[in-house]
Amino acid sequence: MNDPGEPAVLRRAQLPLGVPQRRVASGRLLRIPGAINPLSARLIQDTGFDAVYLSGAVLSADLGLPDIGLTTSTEIAARAQQTTRATDLPVLIDADTGFGEPMNAARTVQLMEDAGLAGLHLEDQVNPKRCGHLDGKAVVPREEMVRRIRGAVDARRDPDFLLMARTDARSVEGLDAAIDRAKAYVDAGADAVFPEALADISEYEAFREAVDVPLLANLTEFGKTPLLDTRTLESLGYNIALYPVTLLRLAMGAIEDGLHTIAAEGTQASLLPRMQTRSRLYELLGYQEYSAFDSAVFDFTLPPGT
Repeated sequence: MNDPGEPAVLRRAQLPLGVPQRRVASGRLLRIPGAINPLSARLIQDTGFDAVYLSGAVLSADLGLPDIGLTTSTEIAARAQQTTRATDLPVLIDADTGFGEPMNAARTVQLMEDAGLAGLHLEDQVNPKRCGHLDGKAVVPREEMVRRIRGAVDARRDPDFLLMARTDARSVEGLDAAIDRAKAYVDAGADAVFPEALADISEYEAFREAVDVPLLANLTEFGKTPLLDTRTLESLGYNIALYPVTLLRLAMGAIEDGLHTIAAEGTQASLLPRMQTRSRLYELLGYQEYSAFDSAVFDFTLPPGT
């Protein structure tokens, strides 16, 4: 049982893993930004979003690697655990292809459950994969992806852990094939579907009409998909609006601009209005809660001579 006097940042979120399942099926559009680190996950929570996402592209970039399947399941599980500890929101993670054969996908599910995650998605690309909005992708045969999904479903210990199937087939085999795959993945046990790289609103409509489970809209910048607003997505009947790499792009753009400014001006003084203040950072980090907790624990003095 958590001590009510313990700082929230010292507690592991005790949310039932079924929260995303119920929310996804609620009929309300969920807005889920991708975190770039545990602290940004807390900021996502403070700003009033519905959940936190951990993007494979962001996790790779954080390690200085391209998003081509170079990360491992244990690496992303470690980052996941750091993130779930920092926020009370449900956290959904990109589990790429499951990191191997169906048995690897099964183990990945249990690793992510153990990390405190609320769900994950698996994709039907070949391994090694590539970014979903790049050309030259390849997908595995539909039957192989079905085995991945079934392995994940069989390995899941909490039935409310969200298992989502992502299909990259739209750019490889066409829209009709992508829809057929999505239906097969649902039949295999997927709770929701992530259709990657849809080209326009008509394709969103076609997927919604054909697939009777919650659907995710991937609103990544500079890709093949239009950046639809939440009102449009709600009217289309989509359940999740995902902003997977937005915060990374914002942060890296600001960092690069700041470095150029310091190099050119010899000081960071002109950058101060664009910075998060020390007081806001300390508020996010819970400095006062830690201080109060520390004082409550160490509120004694040793007797003389000890």
